[in-house]
Amino acid sequence: MQPLLTIAPFTSEDAADAVTVARLTELINEVYAAGESGLWIPGQSRTTVGEVANLARAGELWVARLDDELVGSIRLCRLDDTTSEFGMLVASTKHRGLGIGRELVRFAEANARSAGDTTMQLEVLTPQDWTHPVKQFLVDWYTRLGYVNVRTEDFAPAYPHLSPFLATPCDFRIFHKTL
Repeated sequence: MQPLLTIAPFTSEDAADAVTVARLTELINEVYAAGESGLWIPGQSRTTVGEVANLARAGELWVARLDDELVGSIRLCRLDDTTSEFGMLVASTKHRGLGIGRELVRFAEANARSAGDTTMQLEVLTPQDWTHPVKQFLVDWYTRLGYVNVRTEDFAPAYPHLSPFLATPCDFRIFHKTL
C-alpha cells in the first residue's frame, strides 16, 4: 500500500512538544545544510528550535507527513492583501523524488488563492560570483512551475543580521507567480 501524504498546520500544540519541534528543526537544517553548502560559514544553521516554535505559534508553518513520518515543511505568510510568500520549503532527502516539494508548493498556492491572493512570492539565495548547483536547480524548477524572477537584491543590506554569517557574497532573487 502506498504511504499517504498529508499536509497540515504545525500548530501551537506542536510547538509545545519539544521533541516534535526539535525534529522539524533538524529536518529543516539538514536539508538547508546540503542545499546551501558553501554559502554560509561552516557550522551555521538555517533555523533554531525557538524560531520554529515561534513560526508555529504564528500559524505560518505547515508540515508534510508520509503516514506519521515528518517528511517536509513550508512556511506560508501573507505579505499584503494580494500577495502571499512561501519559504523554508524542505523535503526529506530520504524521500526525494516522491513529489513532496511539489505538493507543498501546490498546497501553498491553493491556500493563497483561497485567501484571495493573486500573487505568490518566493526568494532564492544565490551566490553573486559563482553558480551553486542546488540553487540553479531550484531556479530552474521554480521557473518550470511558472515563477518569474522579478528582481534581484544584494542580501547583505536586506538581511544585515545574517550577512556576517555568509561565506560568499550573495543575492536573493525574488520570484512571483500569478495565481
